[in-house]
Amino acid sequence: MRPLRLVLPLAVLAVLVVIVSCQSSSGPSPRGRNWQAQLGAVPVDRKVTPVALLSEVTLRQDMIRPGTVGRRYKRPMNVRYITIHSTQNYTGNAYNHALALKRGALRAHKRPGGNRIGFLTWHFTVQDDVAIQHLPTNEQGEHADFDGPGNNYSIGIEMCEHRGNNLAETIDRTAKLTAYLMYEHGLSIDRVVPHYHWPRRGVNPPNKDCPHFLLDNGKPGPTWKWFKSRVQAHYDRIVAGPAPRI
Repeated sequence: MRPLRLVLPLAVLAVLVVIVSCQSSSGPSPRGRNWQAQLGAVPVDRKVTPVALLSEVTLRQDMIRPGTVGRRYKRPMNVRYITIHSTQNYTGNAYNHALALKRGALRAHKRPGGNRIGFLTWHFTVQDDVAIQHLPTNEQGEHADFDGPGNNYSIGIEMCEHRGNNLAETIDRTAKLTAYLMYEHGLSIDRVVPHYHWPRRGVNPPNKDCPHFLLDNGKPGPTWKWFKSRVQAHYDRIVAGPAPRI
């Protein structure tokens, strides 16, 4: 008895090929594609000096005053990572956060194994038209994992989510700032991590869903990969030159 041979029409085969190719796609998530459509591709052929890239960031320095609130003590830092956050504050813009940090309004319970200074602090807050700096990048913040490597060795960047803020532009401005900081501190793209990366001892769940709009189901996935690819593309635009320490 001859073995049965299954012959499929060419139209059916074509449909199967399309389905398989869609399932195996490693492209950006729907959110990443939406932001990419708004922003366009990074102009990698448009090379810039580090100073020129920093000017695209539109950096404003509004530091927490040394010796006060979250900078009562100077805590030097050797930068090894850049940690990306989202504010999850739908009413406060970057200027509001800068004022709150300077006034010591963002208090946290100080405890052994937890917050070490009684305040939340980080280095930059970014919105669609500006990035505001609150701490020098050679000082520790209190934004990631208490007395862990996220606080001890990483620059913290918060992205704004207030109403009226263009989130796509905020993400791109953050990607430019991150690329500049990578260049300034000699870091590679694998040292750019989400807040999720740093487990918080004594907190349940230990890994925070942050920045929530760059994660998928609360964890790094295609959307986070898309963001990192945008950071790398901006980094690839940089030509050698002096990079001011910020």
